Amino acid sequence: MPSTFFGLNIGTTGLYTYQAALNTTIHNATNTETEGYTRQILNQRAGVALKVNSTYGMAGSGVDVSGVTQARNDYYDLKYRKNNTIYGEYSAKQYFMTEIENYFNDIGSEGFTTSYNNFFLSLEGLSSDSSNLTKRTELTNYAKSLTEYFNSMSTSLQSTQEECNFEVKNQVDRINSMASQIATLTKQINTLESGGGTANDLRDQRQLLLDDLSEIVNVSYTENVVGDDVGVTSFTVKINGQTLVDTNNYNTLKVVPRTEKVNQNDIDGLYDIEWENGNTFNTQSTTLGGYLKSLIEVRDGNNSEVLQGKIGSIETVTLSDGTETNEVVLSSANINEIEKLNIPSEGILTIGNKEYKYESFRVVYDKTTKTSTYTFCVADDAILSEEVPSNISIGDSIDYKGIPYYMSQLNELARTFSKAFNDLHKSGEDLNGDAGLDFFNCTNPVSGEEYDFASYESYYNLTAANFTITEEIYNDPSKFVTATSGEIVNGIENNDILDSLLALKSDTSLFKQGTPASFFQTLVGEVGIDSDKASDFAKNQNDILGMIKNQRLSVSGVDIDEEAMNLVKFQNAYNLSAKAIQVMNEIYDKLINGTGV
Repeated sequence: MPSTFFGLNIGTTGLYTYQAALNTTIHNATNTETEGYTRQILNQRAGVALKVNSTYGMAGSGVDVSGVTQARNDYYDLKYRKNNTIYGEYSAKQYFMTEIENYFNDIGSEGFTTSYNNFFLSLEGLSSDSSNLTKRTELTNYAKSLTEYFNSMSTSLQSTQEECNFEVKNQVDRINSMASQIATLTKQINTLESGGGTANDLRDQRQLLLDDLSEIVNVSYTENVVGDDVGVTSFTVKINGQTLVDTNNYNTLKVVPRTEKVNQNDIDGLYDIEWENGNTFNTQSTTLGGYLKSLIEVRDGNNSEVLQGKIGSIETVTLSDGTETNEVVLSSANINEIEKLNIPSEGILTIGNKEYKYESFRVVYDKTTKTSTYTFCVADDAILSEEVPSNISIGDSIDYKGIPYYMSQLNELARTFSKAFNDLHKSGEDLNGDAGLDFFNCTNPVSGEEYDFASYESYYNLTAANFTITEEIYNDPSKFVTATSGEIVNGIENNDILDSLLALKSDTSLFKQGTPASFFQTLVGEVGIDSDKASDFAKNQNDILGMIKNQRLSVSGVDIDEEAMNLVKFQNAYNLSAKAIQVMNEIYDKLINGTGV
């Protein structure tokens, strides 16, 4: 037989339960606009029934609260983060590719087409009076303007590369900060939950950090119970397949400036990413994803155009100063045209799975076979001739058209056009009867002196960054060559070289795309397509992400109308429990005071 006051105890459990339900509802309502908040649910169950010595056998004991849990769906969390990683990748590409597209905008007065056409118009004007120094000066100024366009484009692309590089460091710092916060929150969660209950609000903060992290890199996590129902869990977060957080501990990344360039036109000090504990962080992993991956691709993307081949031989040679070095000969190269060669003057050779620093290289082009043989000077005693005929390469093959790719295209255009122009210009005489000089030139970044394009291979030194016209011709336009000789026949000036130079504008044999203007327009088209693709993908992915977010909110989000109904519902339940206690109070008053003997 239960206690006479058993009903009072049952009513009390109702008061406690619905007071907690009201508190939970109010907590949900006040966090309607809190980012990352997950709707909380008060779980309740009937109290343990008591066995009584009566005909009905068991007596209910009221209601119990079994806990406050979150309305969260792990599937939607996984789906959201996977798509957030994809969105992070394309949103960054959209931003930087739009910036690059603006550089290549050829509509303005300072675009390539305008500068290029003005240069050839000045050539045509010179054909009517080739000895006119005013027209010659105008020609050299337009030529200078054309080369300065290439210089400006190179500067702009390098500025974007520097911006990407700086952003790489920012994202690495963000990853480290998030790792620290996740580890701290995990420790707090375990401390609180070991005493019973669930640290819902702290778990929300941790999940929000995982959401933010998923936009930067591909992220996964696992949570497992430690021990036997002690309220402690192990929580592991991985990025790129490597452990970032292990419960209370976390690993950090660092950026290390490169000492050697990967591409000829790279800015100095591009960052490589490493783990602080010495492990390798693979930025070329197909699973990296996110904002960080797109930064690497835009900054380093070369459309997989890296120098590769086989080692032909390795020989030890003695230099003029008495020191010895290894000469590694690369044969069967995949890049034979000097116009397309964009390896750094000194850098890293990858032979098999080993890396060796080369201090210089030379290249010999065979006109008959149209192949190039490269010889690298490697001052590393560890290199062995037994490695012949191992594969050899320079740089990472990144299948994306990033800044190095567009730089290489500008280099190819400048080199091919200047070589064709110089070859014709050097085949004649200037107004003074002197042999023609190279009209287009470049300067040595160390000595500041101009190069002598005595050989086809020397055009490797010319890039969009240092492209210019020969200073001697710029200062003295009379040195511009228009004819093979300065003879005047029947009162008519000989302009055969000038005619050949004018024909370069429509020469379709210079590039596979056709004329120099066609080459540039094709490049502009590539940039536009790549930019539009990034924009379209970013927009589509943002729409998909919004749909998934709504699906997730349908489970874990707070519906203010639903909480308003719950508030009324739990208030009525609370009032009913209070009414039950009031009724029991009247019964006890009658029992004690009204029936006392």
